[in-house]
Amino acid sequence: MGLIDSHAHLDSYARQGTLDEVLARAREAGVGEVIAIGTGVDDWSFNRDQALAHRRVVHYTVGLHPCAVDEKWEASVAQIEGFWGAVDGIGPAALGECGLDRFHLPKDDAAGAGRIFSWQRDAFAAQLALARRLGCPVVVHSRGAFAECVEMIGASGVDWSQIVFHCFSEGPDEIRELNRRGARGSFTGILTYKNAESVRAAARAQGLDRLMVETDAPYLAPVPHRGKPNEPAYVRHTAEFAAGLFGVPFEEFANRTTANARAFFQLPC
Repeated sequence: MGLIDSHAHLDSYARQGTLDEVLARAREAGVGEVIAIGTGVDDWSFNRDQALAHRRVVHYTVGLHPCAVDEKWEASVAQIEGFWGAVDGIGPAALGECGLDRFHLPKDDAAGAGRIFSWQRDAFAAQLALARRLGCPVVVHSRGAFAECVEMIGASGVDWSQIVFHCFSEGPDEIRELNRRGARGSFTGILTYKNAESVRAAARAQGLDRLMVETDAPYLAPVPHRGKPNEPAYVRHTAEFAAGLFGVPFEEFANRTTANARAFFQLPC
């Protein structure tokens, strides 16, 4: 069974004219499918077009990333539901990524940072309400705001089993809190970094039953490509490293994490 890169951003490759080559390298590396993640109105249609052009290889999501939230967020969120439902047999695999991000707030403007974070909270709440109504999976972006994301998801009434915190970079206590509620974390190449023992501990604490792997390409390339642009093929490195972390053969790891991703995103077999 081929690996699934459960979180990647493909638009940068298209702008560079290299997307076909990137997908070909993924296939050669044993990565059979990619979830192209939506971040804002500029990439939603693009991702849908890639899913239509690369059937059963590219799947897509639609959501407003917290770093794309501004004073006009309501107009953006209002467009999300229009992408729901199948177009030529292809529909979104999830809503997201959406959530909260303190890391990228202005460092020298407390009032501005507070205003933006308030917009983020409102946009996240609106997307959670829509996800509850649609009954769809949700891809959560949480950076510097884990407790608040958990609180808002709990208040929303969204089914916790349909929640994934992507690029999980907290520790074992936080992953246990998610798992206790029924949610999961997905792990990037950060697992391979020397200074990421707490993230590795979180992956071990979650176990293989819920684990998914991702690149977050073009960011966060795993060792041995750390510091270089990432791409879906490199999820193979993360998977091979993680198989060793769990002490299981690579094929078993690939089969289990791919089955997890397929079930979570409700992908066709």
